[in-house]
Amino acid sequence: MLTYLCQKKKYLSPRTVFLTLYLFLTVTILRSLHKYKNNLWFHFTDIDNSGYVSDYELQDLFKEASLPLPGYKVREIVEKIIAVTDSNKDGRINFEEFVSIIQELKSKDVSKSFRKSINKKQGITAIGGTSAISSEGTQHSYSEEEKVAFVNWINKALQDDPDCKHLLPMNPSDASLFKSLADGILLCKMINFSQPDTIDERAINKKKLTPFTISENLNLALNSASAIGCTVVNIGSQDLQEGKPHLVLGLLWQIIKVGLFADIEISRNEALITLLNEGEELDQLMKLSPEELLLRWMNYHLANAGWQKISNFSQDIKDSRAYYHLLNQIAPKGDDLDELHIKIDFSGFHDKNDLRRAEYMLQQADKLGCRQFVTPADVVAGNPKLNLAFVANLFNTYPALHKPDNSSYDLNLLEGESNEERTFRNWMNSLGINPYVNHLYSDLSDALIIFQLYDMTRVPVDWNHVNKPPYPLLGGNMKKIENCNYAVELGKTKAKFSLVGIAGHDLNEGNPTLTLALVWQLMRRYTLNVLSDLGEGEKVNDEIIIKWVNQTLAKANKKTSIISFKDKSISTSLPVLDLIDAIAPKAVRPEMVKREDLSYQDKLNNAKYAISVARKIGARIYALPDDLVEVKPKMVMTVFACLMGRGLNKIK
Repeated sequence: MLTYLCQKKKYLSPRTVFLTLYLFLTVTILRSLHKYKNNLWFHFTDIDNSGYVSDYELQDLFKEASLPLPGYKVREIVEKIIAVTDSNKDGRINFEEFVSIIQELKSKDVSKSFRKSINKKQGITAIGGTSAISSEGTQHSYSEEEKVAFVNWINKALQDDPDCKHLLPMNPSDASLFKSLADGILLCKMINFSQPDTIDERAINKKKLTPFTISENLNLALNSASAIGCTVVNIGSQDLQEGKPHLVLGLLWQIIKVGLFADIEISRNEALITLLNEGEELDQLMKLSPEELLLRWMNYHLANAGWQKISNFSQDIKDSRAYYHLLNQIAPKGDDLDELHIKIDFSGFHDKNDLRRAEYMLQQADKLGCRQFVTPADVVAGNPKLNLAFVANLFNTYPALHKPDNSSYDLNLLEGESNEERTFRNWMNSLGINPYVNHLYSDLSDALIIFQLYDMTRVPVDWNHVNKPPYPLLGGNMKKIENCNYAVELGKTKAKFSLVGIAGHDLNEGNPTLTLALVWQLMRRYTLNVLSDLGEGEKVNDEIIIKWVNQTLAKANKKTSIISFKDKSISTSLPVLDLIDAIAPKAVRPEMVKREDLSYQDKLNNAKYAISVARKIGARIYALPDDLVEVKPKMVMTVFACLMGRGLNKIK
């Protein structure tokens, strides 16, 4: 098998190779266990005995086969398998579904049967490769339901934007979505809709578009998506320009989810404290992910309605009845003078047909202006992604929660994350680490994220030395501390980080100062590795970056220069803008830059423009405009390092 793949690797996409290897590996293992029944085969892969096979367990399986893969690659494989075998649409692989995989694997031609089964799936559109050669070994699929949902969401979100009049409304029943996103304008607009002010509108090319300016827009969109925490590791501007459906929809879902989840966080919505369970501490509630908070929010309202709780947004909502009760609980009652009463009609609640009942329910949701994301078929099928989006939109529109009067809570916990913390978190997530980091400190408490970052920054990790979840109830935290101790040891001995006074328990307890010290050095190492690769292995440090910046500015006859990353002139962003112009002439429009008598707002406007134009020319910058205005040395260093990388890449 390995010989065959090596011979065919120039014809097969990496994803197909990885998938085929996994399937081959699973068959080999299971056949070697032919004495045992299917349930033992399942438990062999189901390491945590949860009753489901997860991406984490597949990742372990690859490592056992000396084929370690980053989290995002494993997730791609999981999504591919789930698209075929996940009969109950709960987003996981249970025993029955696992057996169906094994039965499928008995076919002589695994890849052929796999493609056929994808094509048979209702609501899944399969497409071959984009060339005669690649189509032989490449099979991508995408969900028609997701395409329809995203088109309708974009049509509504941007319906009043004058820059999108030539593109909207899109037809959800055809492929206009993929064509409409090709010039990058819609993507940039959607990023700003989900995370306002991420992109400076002045940097978007809107008129007289050429292939070059379109490519700039797509670079701007991709690098800005990365900056807000979207994983864009396998996506290039050419992919978007060609409208590759699976990549477009994957990126769009991430962008939309960022917006939907933005306010589902206690520091931004203190009324969520209402969801505290009896005896639960506030810090425990704050560790919950947005998905978990949404589930708790829905169950809070279902409990008030006297209806049974749900445990997922797939199987448990298929009959629409939980939705009926949720809508009735959150609908405005007209208690306030400026509030209209909206009555939820339960006449369809007892309809015997699931699809009709779902349609009646959605008609009630429409009264609240919240029918987006799902159709009756999506509800009845239990599509977990689209139902999650439906509930998130309901929460954002009518949370129906009241901030508790009790002032006994520690208000320090409600401060929310700093710009620096958000930047680090978005950087991690953009690399495809697994699981997704929602809360910087609590999500790093077992060091598993740190180990993945070590892998990505070429710090060797002995994964046999790492404790993995699920952790035992008794002594589980000690297992996490052991991981943290190992993470600190690797930082000191292998990465040569400066970790004076940092111990494992500091990471485990989420000590902000000490955790950030380690995370910053990881981000710095990652950035310098990129520069070192472009410089053919030459070691890069601050002095080399500063020297390169000043030499590049001087060669372009620019008057600006910097002494260090603390140079006060950086607050104007003029050295950054001049460097961009030196690297990519005409990228900066002079009329957009103010150079004299700068107020704070002028400096901020320059910084916003500088960062957006830098991303537009291909620099993957995570820093925020405030970092330049306030001259924060760490983030300033990453800006100049990314621009140096762009400059060196241009030379090569």
